[in-house]
This record gives sequence, C-alpha cells and structure tokens, in this order.
Amino acid sequence: MRKNRLSILFGVLFILLFGLPAASPVVAEDGIHIKFSTWHPPASREVKTVWAPMLEELNKRSNGRITFTLYAGGALGTGPEHYDIVAQGLSDMGYFTATWTPGRFPLTDVLSLAAWVDGKDVGVEIGNATYRRILKDEFPDVKVLELNGCIQAFLWTKKPIRTLEDCKGLRLRTPGGHQTRYIHAIGAEPVFMPLGDVYLAVETGAIDGLVTCPPLVLAFKLPEVIQHGVILTFGCVSEGVVMNRRSWEKTPDDLKPIIEEVVGNPFKTTHGLNQEVYRTMMKEIEKKGVSLYRLPQDEEQRWFKVFQDETRKWVAELEAKGLPARKAVDIFAEEAHKHGVECVAYPSEWKD
Repeated sequence: MRKNRLSILFGVLFILLFGLPAASPVVAEDGIHIKFSTWHPPASREVKTVWAPMLEELNKRSNGRITFTLYAGGALGTGPEHYDIVAQGLSDMGYFTATWTPGRFPLTDVLSLAAWVDGKDVGVEIGNATYRRILKDEFPDVKVLELNGCIQAFLWTKKPIRTLEDCKGLRLRTPGGHQTRYIHAIGAEPVFMPLGDVYLAVETGAIDGLVTCPPLVLAFKLPEVIQHGVILTFGCVSEGVVMNRRSWEKTPDDLKPIIEEVVGNPFKTTHGLNQEVYRTMMKEIEKKGVSLYRLPQDEEQRWFKVFQDETRKWVAELEAKGLPARKAVDIFAEEAHKHGVECVAYPSEWKD
C-alpha cells in the first residue's frame, strides 16, 4: 500500500513539474472534460504518439467542446488497477490491461493468443470485431471504446536462445494470461512483476529475461540490460480503452460519435504504433545492440505446437466452467485471418 501511494505521489509530482499535454480545463457549457489515465510512462511512444494526439484530436473535432487532462505513468494508480480506476470514476477514460487481473475477464484472454500482429491498429480491428461477437458481456460496468490484443510479444534474454531446450530453467517475466502458460510449457519459470521492476531484476540476475512487445522494450529502456531477442510471437496481453459509465452518459449526444470514431481505433487515428512504426521500433532495438534471431521454420513449428497444446487445455478448462471458449478461439482466429494475421496458437486440426 505504501509503495502504491509513493508511486502515485511521484506520478503526480511528475505531471506538476513537467506538464503533461492537456487542453484548457475550461469546459464549454455544452461540452465535457475528460480525465484520461494510463500506466504507460510519460515519455513513452504510447503517450507521445497515441494518447496525447488522440486527446488533442478529440478537442479539435469537437471544436473545443471536449477538453482533457492526461494522467500518465500510473499517476492515478498501478497498471492492474486501471480498469477499476475508470469504472469507479477516478478517471473518465483510460487504458487498461485485462490480462493483469487473472480470472476477471476469462474469455477476453482469447485476444492474447499467440498471433503475428505487427501493428496496434490491426490488433484493434481484430479485437473490436471479437468483442462485438462474443466478449461484450464481460464488461457490463464500463463503456468499451476499443479492445485489442496488443502487438506480438517476443522473448528477450541475456543469453542467446536457439531451441526449446535452451529455455529450460530460465526465469522469465510474464505479462500474464496465455504468456504465462507458454513460458511454463517451454520449460521456463514464469515470474510476474511490474514492468518498472524488470530493468533491475534483469540487471541483478533475479530473472533471465522476459516476454513483452517491442514498444515496451523501448519504453522501459530494456536494451540496456538485455542482449538477445527471439523473433517468435508469444501473442501479448488483452487491453483497451474504456470509459466510465456516468461520464459516457453525461456526454452530449452529438459528441458521442466523435469519441467513438476517434477512440474506436486510436492507433489508426493517430498513426501511432501501427505497422510502419513497428518496423521502425525493431530497427531501433537492433541499433541499441540487441541481437535479433528468427528461429528456423522446423524449430519454430516445435514452439507453435506447444502453444497449440496450451490452447486446447485452456479451452477445456473454461468450457468445464460453462464458458464458450472454443467458440471464442474460432472467432478470434477467423477475425485475425480476415486481417491477414495468422493465429499460430490455433490447433491445426480445428482448421478443417
């Protein structure tokens, strides 16, 4: 509790000292002021190229009737708290990660299945379609504006990894969800910790590496402590932008379509973290001294078969609880295919 309070205090001090982007707090009588929160660091690509421009676009398209204050870096609470931060009204709108609250959104974990998603804009298109078809009932207490499975996560380590056997005994930070299952299945030990703690944990040898997506490797300066990356998709976390129900209901009706259009796919709106930016990020990571390795096809397939086994187990576990997990996997794989994305965790025999 004390640690959380300190992190919130430091976040608020950062905002006061460095002035995160915000429109004027003066709200037109027929407008709305949005407090937007995210756990992403203030200097991250997410904040600079997505959240700040997205909020500015809302202000622009509404002719100044939508104003905002941006709280980044966990200023209002930790990453796992962000859904409740919005649902309870501490912020009006925010970016939350469903995977960080295990068991709370069980079917939504389908979005974090291993798939080759190399742009957040594409991930949102897949996630939104899957949400509309089967995930809507998991979010009754907020207005979901967009849902996605993030950009594909890779394996980042201090030593080179070339085969499944090289992973045995490694301690790897996991973002949760299917990634925890995958790490365990390849013979490593999954360790959950906040991303802000990973740098020191790797540097001191407390963990041997982690599974995460490229933008967070850069945001948390991890190339300073990791030397190797395996380009093999582990999928990623399920997350998205949600809005407090009361805030949504008090929004003037003519402003709601603007919010839905701009925030419905913020990465498409801002061109931040899209497929083109993904390629740029990978080059940046290489330039910072990280050696990137793509597994040979036969070795790659060995890993994917392990991931497919985990999908079968996950489906069996959820269906034993009465949840339509197989249907959710089928829908996700179908929507991914529509957008040129392969879900490598989709069991081969289910494709017929």
